[in-house]
Amino acid sequence: IRRQRQMCIRDRFTGENMQRYFVENIQGDKVILCHEDSYHIKRVMRMKLGEKIELVYQEKAYLGQIESLDDQVQVKLVGELTSSNQQVRSITLAQALVKEQKMDYILQKATELGVTEIIPFCAERSIVKADKKDEKRKTRWEKIVKEASEQSKRTSLVKIHPILSFEELCQMDSYDVKIICSVSEKQKNLKKLLSNTPNSATMLFVIGPEGGLSDQEEQTLIENGFQRVSLGDTVLRTETAGLFIMSAVRYQDMG
Repeated sequence: IRRQRQMCIRDRFTGENMQRYFVENIQGDKVILCHEDSYHIKRVMRMKLGEKIELVYQEKAYLGQIESLDDQVQVKLVGELTSSNQQVRSITLAQALVKEQKMDYILQKATELGVTEIIPFCAERSIVKADKKDEKRKTRWEKIVKEASEQSKRTSLVKIHPILSFEELCQMDSYDVKIICSVSEKQKNLKKLLSNTPNSATMLFVIGPEGGLSDQEEQTLIENGFQRVSLGDTVLRTETAGLFIMSAVRYQDMG
């Protein structure tokens, strides 16, 4: 962007609730959107020449103005946007494979609430199993989190890991704190855990499938450095647990 365009575009733009799109490349002050985003702008949003949108590139948000509505929409950058998003701590959800609708819901809502990474894994009681469709599933999941990131005005995309086996999950060791969401735990709860964990710590939460983790799976995770934590007195559905965790994290960080 030229020097005179490097001014930050502040509240008078961000208050307009413009559409946001993640882009992979910027050439000077021009951006050519992918076919999918171009279709969304032209056919779904029915935007016109001169309308403004938000673009995110390398975790920075920019204001752009539509210059061309050809096959691939071309946008001219106007300036950089200031971000009002409050950064929550780094949270990874290891979610056991569940039915498609539930998984879509978990991905979408966890993204909106600020999750950093999601690790799908195969549990003993998972109804859905890993198969030849795994790569297709991952592509679909990445599309869901991209759209949810744009809708919720994030400046970063959630990382979706390839589907792991339970054994592979047990070996995950790049996190400061590793937690099992367990109905067996009665003393140690999520509130205490978050209060006693610094914001800089990376946290991994393991959430079981519809039937929960088996006792043997919980024991194996404990033997590999995980600790049990209670999410409260009630038993949450698998699609609720991750959202409860992310909501609690956001509330804690806002304090």
